[in-house]
Amino acid sequence: MLSSRLLNASRLAARRSYATQVAKFNGQKNANGTYTVSFIEGDGIGVEISQAVKDIYKAANVPIEWESCDVTPLLINGRTTIPQPAVDSINKNLVALKGPLATPIGKGHQSLNLTLRRTFNLFANLRPAKSIVGFKTPYDDVDSVLIRENTEGEYSGIEHTIVPGVVQSIKLITKPASERVIKFAFEYARSVNRPEVVVVHKASIMKLSDGLFVETAKEVAKSFPDIKLGFELLDNTSLKMVSDPTKYSNLVMVMPNLYGDIMSDLASGLIGGLGLTPSGNMGDKVSIFEAVHGSAPDIAGKNMANPTALLLSSCMMLRHMSLDTYADKIETAVLKTIASGPESRTKDLKGDATTSHYTEQVIKNL
Repeated sequence: MLSSRLLNASRLAARRSYATQVAKFNGQKNANGTYTVSFIEGDGIGVEISQAVKDIYKAANVPIEWESCDVTPLLINGRTTIPQPAVDSINKNLVALKGPLATPIGKGHQSLNLTLRRTFNLFANLRPAKSIVGFKTPYDDVDSVLIRENTEGEYSGIEHTIVPGVVQSIKLITKPASERVIKFAFEYARSVNRPEVVVVHKASIMKLSDGLFVETAKEVAKSFPDIKLGFELLDNTSLKMVSDPTKYSNLVMVMPNLYGDIMSDLASGLIGGLGLTPSGNMGDKVSIFEAVHGSAPDIAGKNMANPTALLLSSCMMLRHMSLDTYADKIETAVLKTIASGPESRTKDLKGDATTSHYTEQVIKNL
């Protein structure tokens, strides 16, 4: 049974590899000159921060219409799926913005975030982390870009019990999946004028799995002679990131799934936390931009939530849609609001502002 699941997973990865072109937004404007974007508002504080985004977009006259998506999970034949209307909406619009989602506990559901990535083949997770002027943290001048493989590795879900008390989890690494995310890293580095791609790995121990990732990078690099290729062991990267993160300000990191999950949160911590970090999940056809922090049910409905991560993720989305002017306008207003002092920041940013006051300040700074 286990070998059959491994074979099926490998075949799935191979089929996906045929589409190596990174998603380019090909959405069409509506009759009234706007684009329709699917909006997964999320759980907990998701409703409040999503409303903040809507209010700011309206004030900035962004040519977007929101199409609300309900992704309440369905368990069909033991497999977690999302409702078909949501799938149809996102496939139609080709782009979505997503608030935080909470996976039901004790109901057998897989992570909704993982379900979305698999449903829309979102193979690359793009996570920039940049220091915000005026918001002091122990680290200055952080400007890192991390790209995480999003579909396999330890998150492939291939686990079984050998005997009671002994569990085996399979780390699946395939050349096709490695190739497409590494290719995306090189393309992204070229597009933002970063001259180097660094592959973060642990091939010194996992010689076959991480070794395959490393060897694939060497092959891909031959098609990008203008971009330097480097390699670092995961533990060394972790040490260097917290010692002097400026060493990563002129390059792009790419790594397998689990490493990327951990290292992207580490990078977020250097600039003040997940509440300040944007994220984009990129696929062959569809892209979903999201706030990666939790749904914070303990403060939901209390007008305390910080919309910054969702706003900055939406700016990534606008640039993906070639609406750069609006992205720059909103991002500048957000950063100016945070830099203006505690009276304009939410509590998680050592401030006193409510969600609504923060939103009002961003609108004033537009």
